[in-house]
Amino acid sequence: MRKALVVVVLVAAWLVSGAVPASAAQPSWDGQYSLKRFAASKYGTSLAARQGEPDFSDVYTFTTECRSGVPCVSTVSGGPAPKNPTLPQPARYVFDGTSWVHVYDWQWDCYQGPDKAKVWAPARSVATYTKQADGTYTGLWRTDIDGGPCNGYVEMRVAAYPVDQTPVRFGS
Repeated sequence: MRKALVVVVLVAAWLVSGAVPASAAQPSWDGQYSLKRFAASKYGTSLAARQGEPDFSDVYTFTTECRSGVPCVSTVSGGPAPKNPTLPQPARYVFDGTSWVHVYDWQWDCYQGPDKAKVWAPARSVATYTKQADGTYTGLWRTDIDGGPCNGYVEMRVAAYPVDQTPVRFGS
């Protein structure tokens, strides 16, 4: 009985001290993913939320780095450059214990119609992706626009789908 109690105490102390191997519970978001933004069903208080737009997606490569004492970070290490030059690059998603979260400040380019100049305004976005049992990620992208004709917020659902890297076999 005494020996079992000593073992339990030692295991508990080992767990509390953080001596769990780094690979034990490290989250990762690695590889190529198609990120889909469900813009057609966006909503919010901003004029931008009411402007028609199709859903869109692009393929990005993610690389995760975990260091002792700080949250894991998954960085976009490949993919198309953003059309808006004010978006911070590379995009970095921090694991908060449940989801991958990207918080960034940038300039919203408010569309005013054909042949009209866009109106730029400060914005803050938070994109959150939570891993699902099937290996996909789902979440929400919220942007708060501070000023101009698009003042308000826009939210849209987002998802990330792993890109199949398995080579296709042809013939027999």
